[in-house]
Amino acid sequence: MTLQTASSLLLRVSPALLGVAAVFGLGTDAKAEMLSVNDLASYEAPASLDQVTSVSQLSDVQPTDWAFQALQSLVERYGCIAGYPDGTFRGNQALTRYEFAAGLNACLDQILAQVGGDGLDPADLDTISRLQDDFAAQLASLRGRVDSLESRLDTVEAQQFSTTTKLKGEVLFTVADTFGPAIGQNDGDPTQTTFSNRVRLNFESSFTGRDKLRTRLQAGNFDNFNNRTGTDEARLGHDAGGGNSVAIDDLWYQGTLGDNTTFMVGTSGLDWDNVFDVVNPYFESSGSGALSRFGRRNPAVYRQIEGAGVSLTHAFSDAFSVSAAYLASDGSASNSSPNNGLFNGDYAAGAQIDFMPTDDLHLALTYLHSYSADPNVVGSTGSDLSQDPFGSTVATSGDHFGLQASAQISDGFALGGWAGLVAADAVNGTSQEATIFNWAANLAFPDLGGDGNLGGIIFGQTPRVTDGNNGAGEDQDSTWHLEALYRIQLTKGIDITPGVIWLINPEANNDNDDIVVVAVRTRFSF
Repeated sequence: MTLQTASSLLLRVSPALLGVAAVFGLGTDAKAEMLSVNDLASYEAPASLDQVTSVSQLSDVQPTDWAFQALQSLVERYGCIAGYPDGTFRGNQALTRYEFAAGLNACLDQILAQVGGDGLDPADLDTISRLQDDFAAQLASLRGRVDSLESRLDTVEAQQFSTTTKLKGEVLFTVADTFGPAIGQNDGDPTQTTFSNRVRLNFESSFTGRDKLRTRLQAGNFDNFNNRTGTDEARLGHDAGGGNSVAIDDLWYQGTLGDNTTFMVGTSGLDWDNVFDVVNPYFESSGSGALSRFGRRNPAVYRQIEGAGVSLTHAFSDAFSVSAAYLASDGSASNSSPNNGLFNGDYAAGAQIDFMPTDDLHLALTYLHSYSADPNVVGSTGSDLSQDPFGSTVATSGDHFGLQASAQISDGFALGGWAGLVAADAVNGTSQEATIFNWAANLAFPDLGGDGNLGGIIFGQTPRVTDGNNGAGEDQDSTWHLEALYRIQLTKGIDITPGVIWLINPEANNDNDDIVVVAVRTRFSF
C-alpha cells in the first residue's frame, strides 16, 4: 500500500473515530487543532492499561457478549485493545479521554505498521466505512436530543419563578414528650405527647451573583415545654409557636465589599448565628442539628439581642478573619417612642476573631456588650435566675465572653464545644452584679451507618449564676445537659432524627427531679 493510500485511509478513519469520541461525550470540537499521526503515535498509554494479545486474557469478556467478535478482531488481528492490570476489560465502564487516546494510539500504530506490509484487508475498509455511516446516524440523533433539551430549557427559563430568586423550603414534623415532674412538684407527669410542625419558606435573591437577599416566611404550632415543665432548659431548638400564623421571620441582605470583605444589613431576624460563625457545624441547624435549644450554640454570646442591624466581616487570610456587628431588637429598632429606636433601646454589639490554622480546626473568640430593659441574658436556655438575675423588670447590661472550637479528627469523627461567661449588671442604681457561666462539649459521627447520617452526643452545663454581689442571688447547683441523637438520611430531601435529652438537677437545683425529653423530628427540605 502506498503512502497516498494510507493517508486516504486515515482521512476515512478519522471521522469515524471522532464520531466515537462524540458519542461517548469526550468533548471533541470541530474548531480544535487536529493532532498529526506522529503526535498521536508519541502518546503512551496510562500505567493502568496493559496491552493484551488474546481476547481470552480479558476475564470479563465472554463469547456470548454482543461485541465479542469485534473485540477479538481488534485484539488478535490489530492489537488495538488494552486491558486493566486485573485482567478485565470493563466494557460497561465510561470511557475517559486518556483511555480513548491510548486505544486510538494503538490502532494508529497498527495501521501505520501495515502500510509498508501486506496492507489492510478491503473488508476492514468496508467495515470502517459502515461504522462511519452508523455513527453519523447516532450523532444526528444525539444532535436532535440536544436541540430538544435546549428548547425545553428555553421554555423553563421563560416560565421560571424568577430570574434572581430561588425558593427553598423546610417543613418539620416533631413528636415529643417529657417525663418527670415539673419544677416544684414531687410527682406526676405534666406533659402529654405532642405532634407539632414548623414551616419555613426562604426566598433567596441574588442580583450580582455574590450577594443574597433573604426573605423568610415562618409558621409553627409548638407548645413550649417551659409552660409545662417549669424550665426553659427543656426547650427544643425548633419550637416555633404562634398557632401556625405566618410571619416574616428573616429579612436581611448580604453583600461584598471587594474580594475579602462581606457585610450584612437587615430589619428583621438578623441573628448572631447569621453574622458570626458559631463554630458548631454539625449541631447548629435547628432543622438538622441538635434537638435542644441549648445544644445548638453558645448562649452566652449567640443568644443575645437580635432583629435589626448591620455586620462586617473581613478575611485577612484563609486562616484569619475578624467580624463586628451591632444588632437592636425588632421591637426597639422600629419603635420611635422614648427609650427605643435603633440606638436607644435593647441592643447588643460585639466582635469575633476566627482562627482556622488548618481545614480541620476552627477556633473563635467572641465579645459582646448588651443592654435590655426586659432582660433574657442567656436566651431562654438556662435557669430562670440566669436569664434575669435581678428580676424581669430590672434593666440589665452585660459583658459576654465566648470561646468556641471544633476539630475534624477524621472523616467519621469530630469534636466541638464552647465555654461562655456573662458579667451582668443591674441598671437601677443598686450596683448588683452577677456572673453567669455555661459550657458544652459534643461528639459528632458524620455518615454513621450511611451517607448523610449523623450520630451525636452533647454534654454540658446549662447557664447558671455562679456568683451574685450586692444582694444578687446565686444558683444552688449546676444543671447537667446530656443529649444523644441520630439523624437518618432517608432521601436527599427527607431525614428523621430521634433523640433524648436528660436534664440532671433542672433549674440548677439538685432537689428537683430529673426531666427527660424524648423527640422524633422529621424534616422535609427542598
